[in-house]
Amino acid sequence: MIVGEASGDLHASRLMRSLRQYDAKAEFRFFGGDLMKAEGGTLVRHYRDLAYMGFIPVLLHLPTIFKNMSFCKRDIVEWKADVVILVDYPGFNLDIAKFLHKNTSIPVYYYISPKIWAWKEWRVKSIKRDVSEMFSILPFEVAFYERRHHYPIHYVGNPTAEEVRTFKDGYSETKEEFCRRNGLEPSKPIIALLAGSRKQEIKDNLPAMLASAEAVAADYQCVLACAPSIDDSYYRKVIGQGSVLMVHDDTYPLLAHSTAALVTSGTATLETALFDVPQVVCYETPLPKIIRWGFNHVIKCDYISLVNLVADKEVVPELFADRFSVDNIKRHLLALLPGTADREKMLAGYEIVRQRLGTESAPDNAARVMVDLLKK
Repeated sequence: MIVGEASGDLHASRLMRSLRQYDAKAEFRFFGGDLMKAEGGTLVRHYRDLAYMGFIPVLLHLPTIFKNMSFCKRDIVEWKADVVILVDYPGFNLDIAKFLHKNTSIPVYYYISPKIWAWKEWRVKSIKRDVSEMFSILPFEVAFYERRHHYPIHYVGNPTAEEVRTFKDGYSETKEEFCRRNGLEPSKPIIALLAGSRKQEIKDNLPAMLASAEAVAADYQCVLACAPSIDDSYYRKVIGQGSVLMVHDDTYPLLAHSTAALVTSGTATLETALFDVPQVVCYETPLPKIIRWGFNHVIKCDYISLVNLVADKEVVPELFADRFSVDNIKRHLLALLPGTADREKMLAGYEIVRQRLGTESAPDNAARVMVDLLKK
């Protein structure tokens, strides 16, 4: 199994647990993270050693990326895997799929499709050629693959929806208990800051989030959900002389007790919606005017956040490219605080998202199909 970031580690670890339900003797070897390691098997490389994003960071680390890719290919062949399961992370994983198709008879299962419907749609050609089975977690991907590109896939439900549901069913900690455990003020409402799981995302987005949140600092406490793969020293470097309240490995409890949130695009937007926390999606990009032009004329989807993509309408504001600014973030945040019409409208939109995602267990469904295919 190969993942490239924290959300992939979470989803893959749950899939591993489900696979063992259908095949108790399953053995795992993986490029992954701590959650996968906790499920058992062999961690070959941690995803923190693989995850580079942005043109310049990728360019600077090309020798390391190529070295990891070469090692991964060799390791799969030497271990004689029965199947390789790829989880998102297309830049790395699609190259692995191509190698395996060309040089081995090992089947490739893709769990959590790359977002090629947004851009790089041409990648569907290599997916149809190199990926034996695609397991989708977003309902609108069925029409994209099957109707538009005549490539049958398995829609298995959404793992994030199930993970949030499972957490909420078993979580009983009060806000006061949560705050005292994390050194927060129990009497002050919380604004959650989810700035991404990669260093480049954090560097680009967190300073503007903090500056925007100053507008409500008198009445709210702004709390940063730290990514598990990022050291506090990096956050301090990004923040500089300022300070911010932090929680570690506590994103779901933080969202459970938050009044509103500032969130980078990605799985976190969906998690925030499923906790019924009104949010502003913030995502800085280089060359904002060019990116906006590209989004309007080249990229083949109307939204960047999973919330809006699933709802197929604007439920949450998306402040990226030329719309990303401290003033814009501040204005939208103030419009989502308790007692506002925008807040109630967003919460109603969240219900549409919840209904469309359904209540299926994605890892269980995927595992059942995967084991059945392998046995045949």
